[in-house]
Amino acid sequence: MSDSMNTASVERVIPAPAEQIFALLADPQRHHEFDGSGTVRNAKQLPERLALGSQFGMSMHLGLPYSMVSTVVEFDPPHRIAWQTWAPGPIRYLVGGRIWRYELEPANGGTLVRESWDISHERFRAAVLPARQKTIEAMTKTLERIEAVLAEHP
Repeated sequence: MSDSMNTASVERVIPAPAEQIFALLADPQRHHEFDGSGTVRNAKQLPERLALGSQFGMSMHLGLPYSMVSTVVEFDPPHRIAWQTWAPGPIRYLVGGRIWRYELEPANGGTLVRESWDISHERFRAAVLPARQKTIEAMTKTLERIEAVLAEHP
């Protein structure tokens, strides 16, 4: 686990090839299947498959429903994918900027998957820093769920 103030990361060896894991991550219609936070509901305004520069929206729920819009900022199949998330419309100037990153490396028994939460571009870091520990817990659950989803639907 990374331990800087602006980033946190977790990792897990998943017994699946990187290409299979990457395909799941690059399909925004399936993000709700592996989200460990329980906030992702469904995708909207999206391409069939993500690529560098792709934009996609997500319906979310954390106490109340809300939406976020993401742009793919890193894309190196099957090694790395990352998207930066913002609130939609003018509120984006107040809310958002965090980057969700997945890095995949070959490992004995499968693929080492590292998920990172990078708030170095977040508009109001002080507002999201208290969520750091819950985010680490959610990312840990996300990697567990990715493994479970791939085991069910190889």
